[in-house]
Amino acid sequence: MAKAIMIQGAGSNVGKSMIVAGLARACLRRGLSVAPFKPQNMSNNAAVTIDGGEIGRAQALQARAAGRDPVIDMNPVLLKPETDTGAQVILQGRRFATLRARDYGLRKHELLPSVLESFRRLAATVDIVLVEGAGSPAEINLRKGDIANMGFAEAADIPVVLTGDIDRGGVIAQLVGTHAVLPEGDRSRIKAFLVNKFRGDVSLFDEGMAEIATRTGWTGLGVLPWFADAWRLPAEDVMDVASRPGGAFKVAVPRLNRIANFDDLDPLAAEPGVTVEIVEPGRALPGDANLVLIPGSKSTIADLAHFRAQGWDIDLHAHLRRGGRVLGICGGYQMLGREIIDADGIEGAPGRVPGLGHLDVATTMQPEKRLARTEAIYRPTGDRVSGYEIHLGRTEGPDCARAWLTVDGRSEGAASADGKVRGCYLHGLFAEDAFRAAYLAECGAVSGLSYDEGLEETLDALAAHLEAHLDVAALIEAATPVS
Repeated sequence: MAKAIMIQGAGSNVGKSMIVAGLARACLRRGLSVAPFKPQNMSNNAAVTIDGGEIGRAQALQARAAGRDPVIDMNPVLLKPETDTGAQVILQGRRFATLRARDYGLRKHELLPSVLESFRRLAATVDIVLVEGAGSPAEINLRKGDIANMGFAEAADIPVVLTGDIDRGGVIAQLVGTHAVLPEGDRSRIKAFLVNKFRGDVSLFDEGMAEIATRTGWTGLGVLPWFADAWRLPAEDVMDVASRPGGAFKVAVPRLNRIANFDDLDPLAAEPGVTVEIVEPGRALPGDANLVLIPGSKSTIADLAHFRAQGWDIDLHAHLRRGGRVLGICGGYQMLGREIIDADGIEGAPGRVPGLGHLDVATTMQPEKRLARTEAIYRPTGDRVSGYEIHLGRTEGPDCARAWLTVDGRSEGAASADGKVRGCYLHGLFAEDAFRAAYLAECGAVSGLSYDEGLEETLDALAAHLEAHLDVAALIEAATPVS
C-alpha cells in the first residue's frame, strides 16, 4: 500500500518544488518507487504529458527525478494566468474553463473529486507519493473550499511537513506564525518542519530551530543550506527566470508579461559560451546581442502590444540591420508574422492585429489547443529533435516554404529569405544537444555542454544535499498509508 506525505510552505517560493524533486530522487536512490503530486498549481510554464495533457513544468521535472514519465494525474489542476484577475483552468490535462479569480474561488470545491481521483490513481502505482502544496496554509482566508493545501491534506488524510525560507528573513515568524493562525485541526496535521535556503554556518541557527520546536511542538527535520546549483534546474515560476552570465555569445530575451513555456531558455543559460540576458520592461534590447529570442506567451496579442509599448519593435529592427538573428518560439513566432487574426475573440476583442512583420506569415487563432509531444528533424543537418507543442492558432504564408523542421512528416516553422529570422511552434529544441550545437554553430558560437547529463548530475547532487542536511529517513517514516 502506498504512503503519502505533503510538503507545504510557510510562504510562496520557499523552495517546495526543488525539495520535492530532491526527495523524489533520494527515494529513488533508496529503492522506492515514488511519484510527485501537486493538487493545484499556477504556472504558464507547462509540460505535455505522455498521456496527451498538460501539467506544471515543475511536476514534469519531479517526475524525471523520480524516474517516471510525466502524466496528467501528477498535477490535476493547473491554473494558467491570462490576465491579472483571470486564468485558464486545466483539469486533468485538459481545458476546463476560463475563470476570474473570484469565480474560481467559488467553484474550486467542484474540482476536489477529480483531484482525489488523480491522487489515488497515482498512489496505486508507487510506494510513496510526495505531495506539494501551493502558496501557504497560513492564508486562512482561502481555507474554505481549499484544494491546494490543508483542504487537500484533510480530504486525503495525509500528514504535512512545513517549510520555511530563511533567506527572506523572519523564518521563525513564518513558522510560528503559521502555527498561531491555523485552526487546531489543520495545525495537528503538521508533524514536522524544516528550514530552507540558509547561507553560512548552519549551527548558528541551532537556537532558532529549538525555539520553533518549543513554540509549535513540531519536530525539526533540519536546516537546508543554499543549493548553489539550483539555477541549473528548469525554473518553474516566471519570477525565477533570470539573466545568466556566460560567454561572449549573447542571447537577449524580452520579458513578456505572459511569458510561457520558457524552459527553452534553460539549456542556453547552461552553455558556458552563452550569456542569456533577460530584458526587463523599460529597458532597450541590448545592442550587442547576437540573437534575440522571443519566447512563448499565454496571451500573444496582449504581449505583442506590450512588446511595442517598450519600444522593442524599434530595437528589433535595429538588431536586424546590424546583422543579428531572431528566433520566435510559439507566441514569439506568431508575433514575428505580418498579422494575427482572432475573429472569434479567443484572446480578447475579435479583430486583426498587425504583427512585427519580419516573417511573411499570418496566424489565425483557433479555439482548439494543440497539445503534442513530437519528434522532429532539423532540416539543415538531419539531426533528430524531440520536443512538444502547446498552442492555439495556425500559421501560414510564403515564408513557411522555408520551413526548417519536419515534425511527424509535416513541414514546421518559417524563415526569412536571408535565414536570419526564424520561427516555429516546437518547444524543447534547445534541450537537444545536437540541435543546440548546430544552431549555435550557424550563429558563430560553440556548444560545450551535454544538457541531459548535466541535469541528471544536478538532481543527484540535490538528493545528496538533502540527505546530508535533512533527516530524510524521518520524513519518509512520517508518511501515512493512502486510504
